[in-house]
Order: sequence, then C-alpha cells, then structure tokens
Amino acid sequence: MSLQLPIVLAVTFAIIFSPNVSTARAPQMSLTSDQKQVVDTVSTIFSAVGAEDMAKFNSVIAPDFYIFANGMRFNGDALMAAIKALHAAGKRTDEHVTEPNIHITGNTAWIAYVNKGSITDASGTVKQNWLESAFLEKQAGTWKILFMHSTRVPMATQVGY
Repeated sequence: MSLQLPIVLAVTFAIIFSPNVSTARAPQMSLTSDQKQVVDTVSTIFSAVGAEDMAKFNSVIAPDFYIFANGMRFNGDALMAAIKALHAAGKRTDEHVTEPNIHITGNTAWIAYVNKGSITDASGTVKQNWLESAFLEKQAGTWKILFMHSTRVPMATQVGY
C-alpha cells in the first residue's frame, strides 16, 4: 500500500468527524425523547472522535461497530487511528447534524441527515456537506451505533454556500 492511501483515508475521516458538533433541525420539527437521544448519540460520536476520546467513543458504539466511508469499511480502532493521523497533520472538521430523519421500531433506529460543516487546515476553512446515515440499537437503555455511512457531497453540487 502506498503512503498516499493512509493520508487520503485520514483526511477523509477528519472530514467526517469533528470536535465541534451541534444539532440543528427545522423549527417546526418536534422530536420525541428517543429521537433526540438518537441525534445526541450521533453528535457524541463526532465530538469523541474530534477529541480523540476513546472512552467517550466506545460509550456510544456497539462492539461490532463499523463505518463505510471513502469507499472502504473501517472498525472503531481503524477510524480512531485515521483521525489521530489527520489531527497530527493539522486537519480539523466542524460538523452539524441537520435535517434529521429518524425512524424507531422497538429497540432499533435509523437516522439519515445532512451533515453541514467545514474542513480546516493550514490553507484555511472550506464549507462542506455530507449525506450520512446510521443504524442504532438500544442496549441496556442506551442507544449504541452499530453502523454508519458517509458520502461527501461534491463541492460543485452543494446548495446554500
């Protein structure tokens, strides 16, 4: 594997996760308690990864968690390694869960949302959107993320920036 591939993967994951995460939704949308907990769980994974806080990260993921991003599958350890490399290279992201669409059936939930944020490095800050989703399961009364998927929206197709 060339040295460039790990760098590309690290940049991709830094773009996906950020220490500065907020939750936004349309003013008319009212979330149930469980729906809010699902959004908060997704926000927590972003802040944990951004802070490189493995304990916080593990508190919101299931043991068999994985993510599809950049055309590849990563488990939690691989994701954290990529993020640490990205941070060491001076790259950070700021992300916001917006327009959440949450479906809950019993102890399972899925959420699809638009992640509106930015990417910052030595050259400056660029606004960026991602289309993302996650599948969660309520375990011992707490929502845990089993799976996530992230697709970066090409800059040329982004609206509102």
